Amino acid sequence: MTITDMPQTAAPDTPASHPPGLASDAPEQVSGTARSVSQTDKRKTIKPKRDRFVAALPYFAAVFGTLVGGIGFATSYHTLAAKALSWGFGEDLAKWFPIGVDASILAFLILDLYLILKGIPWPVLRMAAHVMTCATIWFNASAQGDMSADPVKAASHGVMPFLFVIGVEAARRLYIQKAQLEAGTITDRIPLHRWILAPWETPKFYRRMRLYRVTSYPEMVRRQQDLIAYEQWLKRKHKGDLSKASEDERLPMKMAAYGYTVAQALAMPEQQEREAAARAEEAERRRLDAETRQELARKQAEADRLEAEGKLEAVRARVEGETGQARAHAKAQVSAAERAATLEQEALDNAVVAEARAREAEAERKAADEREAKAAVDVRAAELERQAAEKRKEAAEADRVAAAEAQAIETAEIAEARQRAAEADRVAAETEKAAAETRCRAAETDRLTAQENERKATADANTQAARKREAETEYAAAERRLAAAEVERRAVEIEDAAKLTPRERALRKVVRMALEAGAVFVGLDAAGVQRELCRVVSIADVQREFDVSSTDTASKYRQEAVALIVGGYRPEQ
Repeated sequence: MTITDMPQTAAPDTPASHPPGLASDAPEQVSGTARSVSQTDKRKTIKPKRDRFVAALPYFAAVFGTLVGGIGFATSYHTLAAKALSWGFGEDLAKWFPIGVDASILAFLILDLYLILKGIPWPVLRMAAHVMTCATIWFNASAQGDMSADPVKAASHGVMPFLFVIGVEAARRLYIQKAQLEAGTITDRIPLHRWILAPWETPKFYRRMRLYRVTSYPEMVRRQQDLIAYEQWLKRKHKGDLSKASEDERLPMKMAAYGYTVAQALAMPEQQEREAAARAEEAERRRLDAETRQELARKQAEADRLEAEGKLEAVRARVEGETGQARAHAKAQVSAAERAATLEQEALDNAVVAEARAREAEAERKAADEREAKAAVDVRAAELERQAAEKRKEAAEADRVAAAEAQAIETAEIAEARQRAAEADRVAAETEKAAAETRCRAAETDRLTAQENERKATADANTQAARKREAETEYAAAERRLAAAEVERRAVEIEDAAKLTPRERALRKVVRMALEAGAVFVGLDAAGVQRELCRVVSIADVQREFDVSSTDTASKYRQEAVALIVGGYRPEQ
């Protein structure tokens, strides 16, 4: 037999008392079957009659109890009224004195039963009813004069209220017993013979039944027998020396005083080991869960960090691409501006050349005009010379006149030729001037085109600068998001290490939301911190972040976050 094997009990399932046997030791009849059948039929016939009689007993008790109570109150009323009148109560008050005394007894007893019905009994009510009953008995007994002179007469006046209280106590006991039977909490009484035969052991026996709610007396007897049988078996195992028994083997004797059975005490080490193993498993499971949550938080933070880095790299590549494109475009614009400047310079040069040519043509025209005027002067001079020659013709000889005329004709032809040459030079100068004006207008057009190209280049450069600033802003925002993700990761690790509750984590999340939104709490008091927090984090933000439908709950989150900030909390701590 192992330690946990239960030895046989001394008397398993021993009933509290043996069933009654036959009236005599006479042998049974030969026709046992017929006798059994006839006895069964007889019991079936007797049992309904007995059940009906038992069911009618409460009604008889109620009727006769009411009769006894009525008679007792009637006799008590007249006796107490006369006694009160003799005490100087007056006729009016003497009539109400017995009603008040007897009604108080009824009120206390009814209220006691009502509180028992509600499961909240108060023994003071019962004691008060008994005190008033004793007072009624005393008043009734003393109303007949000296009780020592005629005790029988005094007892006859005091017995009726006593009988009524006995009836009420019997009804109360019946009801309580029935309620305990229905609830399964009724406790067996220890027989009187046990108190007499075992006066030293029975109080311990009673103490264990009451302290550890053992309601069955046979069950307690069986436990005691099991303990004695186990102790005898243990002595036999160790040859009468219980000191050789192990601690586990001596557990039933130690734990019997605390309401444990032998089986429960022997199973206690294994049960405690199982519970310890379960606690260790639960602690290990919680530790693994915490490690898993921390690992998930680290992985999530790492994923957020990688995602932020990916976005940062994408933004950086896009910024670099746009920057390179802007540089190429700006370089192209610069080249175009340089070409436009070169063309403008060439146009200016052409304009200068055209202007020089125009001045030269103007000078040639003036020279032609001068030559024409000179030719006209020559013609006039020739005309004068011809007139002089004509006058000299009259006075000169025919040969000289003829020679003079021939010379005059020759001079006119020369002047006409010169005039035609001057006219040709003038036309050529005008043509050259028109060409110079045309070249000036072309140079002005080229200059305006260059200015327009320069304005376009400036506008494109401003656009590229704006795009660059936007890219730099987005890059800075990505860096802030990366820093926020890193702060969030560190905060999650700190919260997991501190084993914070979900509400404490939510409050710290509200603080981080405010800091991410640009809130500054340095040097502010509680009111300033609250204003700053309400400025950057609205109730709608809190509801959206934590999936909270109540605005009151979201407002409490913000208020508790303010208290957390005032208390010195920072996410990096």
